[in-house]
Amino acid sequence: MEDKSDFTSGSILRKLTSFMFPILGALILQAMYGAVDVMMVGWFGSTEGLSGVSTGSSIINLITFVLTGLAMGITVIIGRCLGEKNEGRIGSVIGNAIAFFALIGVILTVLIVFFARQIAILMRSPMEAVEETANYVRICGAGLLFIIAYNVISCIFRGLGNSRLPLIFVLIACITNIIGDYVLIAVFNMDESGAALATVAAQAVSVILSLIILRREKLPFSLKLSDIRLSGQIRDLLKVGTPVALQELLTQISFLALVAFINRIGLDASSGYGVANKIVSFVMLIPSAIMQSMSSFVAQNVGAGREERARKAMLTGMVIGMAIGMIVFYFTFFHGDLVSAVFSRDSHVITRSAEYLRGFAFEAVVTSILFSFIGYYNGHQKTVFVMIQGLLQTLLVRLPVAYLMSSEPDPSLTRIGMAAPLATIFGILINLIYFIHFQKRLSSARL
Repeated sequence: MEDKSDFTSGSILRKLTSFMFPILGALILQAMYGAVDVMMVGWFGSTEGLSGVSTGSSIINLITFVLTGLAMGITVIIGRCLGEKNEGRIGSVIGNAIAFFALIGVILTVLIVFFARQIAILMRSPMEAVEETANYVRICGAGLLFIIAYNVISCIFRGLGNSRLPLIFVLIACITNIIGDYVLIAVFNMDESGAALATVAAQAVSVILSLIILRREKLPFSLKLSDIRLSGQIRDLLKVGTPVALQELLTQISFLALVAFINRIGLDASSGYGVANKIVSFVMLIPSAIMQSMSSFVAQNVGAGREERARKAMLTGMVIGMAIGMIVFYFTFFHGDLVSAVFSRDSHVITRSAEYLRGFAFEAVVTSILFSFIGYYNGHQKTVFVMIQGLLQTLLVRLPVAYLMSSEPDPSLTRIGMAAPLATIFGILINLIYFIHFQKRLSSARL
């Protein structure tokens, strides 16, 4: 187990992929987690409910991804501690993280529950689906602490080089969610409220069982009650995690803006994009797994002074991602209607979903390059640059293109979908320029 968790020696391809595949498995299950909500509502619920789940899940995803980005500080710092053979610090880092995220979770829960309807209106949810959107957001917001707890626990174990346990945790959640969705939506006809209740219940079961499993694991650190407090360690966590969280915030805001742009077009477009967005979550699985794996892999090698190995890992991730991305591109571009039909029986919704996917499809190829760069920089704690490049992508390309395309008479969802790959290509150019500059700085530092 120690050899598998040590990324500083051995075959890069073998160790990177063996660490990445459990992360990929967890991400697949998480994508299924959200896809099942849409699928069940699409099959057994209403079009209004489907729009509510689409818009509402985008809001909840924004919060989840931002907090997960913030928790990236845990993964990177723990990885550095292991690379530096400084395991004694890990307990204090985790204790600070628990205290901080518990506080944030309580504040966000109160805000979301009380302002759910205002949030739905702000998102330009179609008038027919405002109440459905508010219901979904309110119920998921009430269970936000469980969502946060799951993501923090997963970040801790990825930092330790253990991607197996997060896979088990999300498997438990996914099975619980599928059962809950079917019972509450198909049997009790609870529509979007049933989808939200099943989501919260699944996260709660996952967190409780994960804590039971953790008690039986032999861990390379000790966690005392006195560690659970806000101290100087939180500064290091925030220094790494805040730029990542801000970058995620900008990305998710751009997606929320996209939802608002599309919601203006009408109910079919809103529901069609909701279906397409769940398919997009599967398209992004490989790039996301590469980025998360790369952060831990690079962090250990930087801590051990193995810079050349860190660069080779980044290039390996790019090659793996692009090869798989070409296959995903083919199915997304040419067979988007067949994939969309899995989630809805409404022909208008299926047509709109496939229309968006044709514009988005090339993202499957180029995102792995961008995310490999980002994972490499996260492992070096260069998260401020990651935030800046995300800001430039969002403000200069993604939002302007999406807005212009959605403002055309009889707007095409295909053209709106093109905003994502265009922004990613722009981001790759920025990252490549910075990479050349960064390598020169590293070479100068060694002289």
